[in-house]
Amino acid sequence: MRTDKKEYHCKGRVNRSEKASLASTRNFSDSADAMRLLTTALHLEMVAEEDKRFADLKFADFRRMALDRSLSRHEKVGFPNSYREGKEQAIFDDILSKLKLLNARRKSVMDIGPGCSALPTMLVDICRRHDHSLIFVDSEEMLSQLPDAPFITKIAGYYPHCAGLDELQGKIDAILTYSVVHYVFAESNLREFLDQSLALLAPGGKMLMGDLPNISKRKRFFSSSTGIAFHQEFMKTEEPPEVDFNKVERGQIDDAVILSLLMRARSQGFDAYVLPQRDDLPMANRREDILIKRP
Repeated sequence: MRTDKKEYHCKGRVNRSEKASLASTRNFSDSADAMRLLTTALHLEMVAEEDKRFADLKFADFRRMALDRSLSRHEKVGFPNSYREGKEQAIFDDILSKLKLLNARRKSVMDIGPGCSALPTMLVDICRRHDHSLIFVDSEEMLSQLPDAPFITKIAGYYPHCAGLDELQGKIDAILTYSVVHYVFAESNLREFLDQSLALLAPGGKMLMGDLPNISKRKRFFSSSTGIAFHQEFMKTEEPPEVDFNKVERGQIDDAVILSLLMRARSQGFDAYVLPQRDDLPMANRREDILIKRP
């Protein structure tokens, strides 16, 4: 559900005082140099403003945003339009390639934190075609934005503290939670979230925890030649990104968190794997997925 131009953050950003300093100390060869610096500064201000809109979102924020008619369907789930517009089909195709039970027949499917973008609508369509039952778990405000159908059940609440889950234990064939886990990590108890979800899986069932931002992966990318070029183009600068390895980033999911989720699932008798996203997905260079299977 989340953007992350905040996630993209690089310490090479220029603030107001830095702009003044640069302007006063640099010898410009011509007015084009001054214009380029001004353009860079304005671009960075735009990025910073976008950061503020979608930074540090919590469950209550998404409840409010779901009913905000001034927001697009992407913005309601925490993404700038540029991050999702025209990309949701590719995202859903990547989901289908990993959660292959969705292409089977008559399965029980659950989407935890679906939001109200086009992705849950795509999920509704495939569930209808394959005679699946579908359970959406989200706030009442978000659920009100999603379609209703005889095969759809909506559970309103703050997962996993919502009614009706106990009777579903061991009965769900496929669980999807996409762009959600980092909010749980920041606001709630990620282990409780995982344990409850695993308890819902039927034998042979699978859970895809998709689109997890991994700051360790991001650092590896921005220390590469490809990542440096990406940063320079995106930020309109000639400066390379500043990358600090061997540093704990509080409030951020890193390799340690990702691997701890694998170990916790495996210690409970589940198979668990880290999977890359397709290269054409908007955040594939700094996000990844976890697939868990109950044998």
